[in-house]
Amino acid sequence: MKGIILAGGFGTRLHPITKVTNKHLLPVYNKPMIYYPIEAMVRAGIDRIMIITNPPHINDFVNLLGSGQDFIGKDGKQIQIVYGIQNHPSGLADGLWIAKDYIGDESCIMVLGDNIFMDDLSSHLSNFKDGALIFLKEVSDPKRFGIAEVDDNLNVVSVEEKPENPKSNLAITGAYVFDQTCFEKCVGQKPSDRGEYEITYIQDQYLKEGKLKAVKLEKQWFDAGTVDSLLEASNFVKSYAE
Repeated sequence: MKGIILAGGFGTRLHPITKVTNKHLLPVYNKPMIYYPIEAMVRAGIDRIMIITNPPHINDFVNLLGSGQDFIGKDGKQIQIVYGIQNHPSGLADGLWIAKDYIGDESCIMVLGDNIFMDDLSSHLSNFKDGALIFLKEVSDPKRFGIAEVDDNLNVVSVEEKPENPKSNLAITGAYVFDQTCFEKCVGQKPSDRGEYEITYIQDQYLKEGKLKAVKLEKQWFDAGTVDSLLEASNFVKSYAE
């Protein structure tokens, strides 16, 4: 299994501090934000990662991360970091498609670069065989997120991107596991009303096949894409480290 980290976009919710840098390079307490999804992947046994960002910031990521020499995998060796470019912020499914040739015939985990996970995802990845897996967390503001509706046995009933009338308060967090059929499921997708290629479209294809599974996260999760959530994440990481 290979990893994809999406670290593009303009970070408009964090203006003006992101007018001069990519939001994923901002500090969360004592480390750049991008370190957290990398470390989450490495903890879970992923040692080959593609980071996808936009043209103005690609050199900043290369200068910071290089080929991954500062991260050591479970085998005691340096991980591999490579880079992909997303010219325009056209949605998460577009970012997934950019990694198509890198992932090849393997399964993958895709993580949003501004998401911080305290759960260890190792067992979920090692037990993954096929289909797709999403990680859910209860939130107080479900309109901000992709939302999953589930039954009492955690079977997924529906998924919807940033709904006006959410069917649940279970946010689909920014970590998605897909088998190799995810790329064929991208074909034929049209941009949403937001003008983006939505990842929930891909998830819905798996749902129709009966192959979309869900896990509820047990520990803290942050979407650090706003000023308030960035501060909250920094304060939590500080307290967690003490």
